Amino acid sequence: MKQDHRVVRRTAVVLVAGALAAGALAGCSSKNQVPSIGYGVDAVVASYNGGSTLGANSGAAAVFSRVLTGFFYTGPDGQPVADTDTGTAKEVPGDAQTIQYRLAPEGVYSDGVATSCDDLVLTWAARSGRFTKGGPAPLFDAASTDGYRDIERVDCQPGSKDATVVFRPGKRYSAWKTLFNAAEVMPAHVIAAQVKIPSVVTPVQTGDQPTLERIADFWNNGWKLTPGKVDLTLLPSSGPYRIDSFGDKDGLVLVKNEKWWGNQPRTPRIVVWDRHSDLKSKMSDKSIGVLDVGAGSLGDVNLGGFHKENLPGRGVEQLVLSTGGVFGSADARRAFALCVPRQALFDKFGHPGYDVKLGMGAGLLNSRTVQQDSVYYPAISGTGDKYKGGDATATQAAASSGVQNQTVRIGYVKPDERRAATVTAIADACKAAGITVVDAGAPDFTASQLTDGKVDAILGGTAGMPGPSGSLTGTDAIASLRTGAGLNFGRFGNGRYDAIADQLAAEDNSGTVLNLLTEQENLLWSEMPSIPLFAAPRTIGFGDGMENGIASPTEAGAGWNMDRWVLKR
Repeated sequence: MKQDHRVVRRTAVVLVAGALAAGALAGCSSKNQVPSIGYGVDAVVASYNGGSTLGANSGAAAVFSRVLTGFFYTGPDGQPVADTDTGTAKEVPGDAQTIQYRLAPEGVYSDGVATSCDDLVLTWAARSGRFTKGGPAPLFDAASTDGYRDIERVDCQPGSKDATVVFRPGKRYSAWKTLFNAAEVMPAHVIAAQVKIPSVVTPVQTGDQPTLERIADFWNNGWKLTPGKVDLTLLPSSGPYRIDSFGDKDGLVLVKNEKWWGNQPRTPRIVVWDRHSDLKSKMSDKSIGVLDVGAGSLGDVNLGGFHKENLPGRGVEQLVLSTGGVFGSADARRAFALCVPRQALFDKFGHPGYDVKLGMGAGLLNSRTVQQDSVYYPAISGTGDKYKGGDATATQAAASSGVQNQTVRIGYVKPDERRAATVTAIADACKAAGITVVDAGAPDFTASQLTDGKVDAILGGTAGMPGPSGSLTGTDAIASLRTGAGLNFGRFGNGRYDAIADQLAAEDNSGTVLNLLTEQENLLWSEMPSIPLFAAPRTIGFGDGMENGIASPTEAGAGWNMDRWVLKR
């Protein structure tokens, strides 16, 4: 990025300034730069397409933000930061909310094809929810439609560098800087070649249903990633790195994109080791130079030789509940929430190695969508206090709700020692209420197993994510509870929640916002589609000799600025 990632909040810079200065004083001139850095992260490399349900849930933003760029990326404090290498975006006056996008004139994919507004048209088409299979079912398996569904049209001449995005009359999306974001803007020319059409723009503008169905099929499935079976012609990059290979043995190898027009990456090769890698052994054999995992997830792992920090994340560690089966009634979901020992779980797992008095990580998290450093949080979070867990009424509630003598299967991606211990603690606490809790974690666990009825709850981060999650805007958290959203794996549906979320997306009056958030929080604690536990604690470590390593306990993870990393040994 031309601004060289300097657009970060001063607090983040201050936090690392001492460490970076210490590294500079340590006689780096006598050390050699390491040409390849291993990046260990507990995301799951499953899809190139971060806008799809699979891509968003598995953590594509933590892996591909510097491979597939957007007009904005998620900064270390969770805020959207403009990426002027990709292009510029500005709101312009008008009766309807209008955003003008201009892609960089020199922008080109690693396969030599120019970036164009076709990419934005594809992103909008996939994320708008407008195109269906002839009924309510959407053609595109999008993670969410938030913001995009309020766009009336994207004006674009195929191949042009300019696009004008016009919202529907009376609609406004205040978080518009989260649209067309890093890891979500996919190469439209790849789909055009696969579907054998000149451009995706015309079928989108004309509503050509048969062609749109073929476009959607590739968007949904064509960018899934399987180790040892990647077709690099389908995976061109618009960022400083591109995919070189992906295998079980050698990890996901990212190399310098020779066609990148911005500041060149400081290290020519990054090897991503995801949750399916044996991260403990990779740490032992020193294959990893940057580590970003859930605190305690690796158990007793040696972090000698690392500058390590445990810190609360923007993601919500939570139980996402099914709304069918054993949890088919809100009574059953509330009864289970009463037996989940939330306070005890926070005390044991929620703040490892740190104690925060105010803001992020300070005590139980009593909201699914509002973060603890929000000015609104103290006023709206009281409802959750009745669900601290270990309540003597849990047994009675379980009996009256019909959840007593039932089995609750909790799924998560293994290995994860903290989450395994969390499930054990829940099982022990709920036994007294006559509820049997079963550990249904598995290495191949996916959030869709909740939708399919194979488990009754997911233990994970925001939207059930296995690794880095959350942002300052909270868009994924909001979408994960919206009726019909891809990230809504529990299939919760409530028209009033949807209406509140829509109104909040455009509301500026603080009094109105407070009233809406209070109503929303009361509704969610009553309906109990999920059980928030605490701000997800992250362990982020940078190897000794690392320069420009800045912790980001967000969906973008430590890799948010991997193109600036320099490791000297």
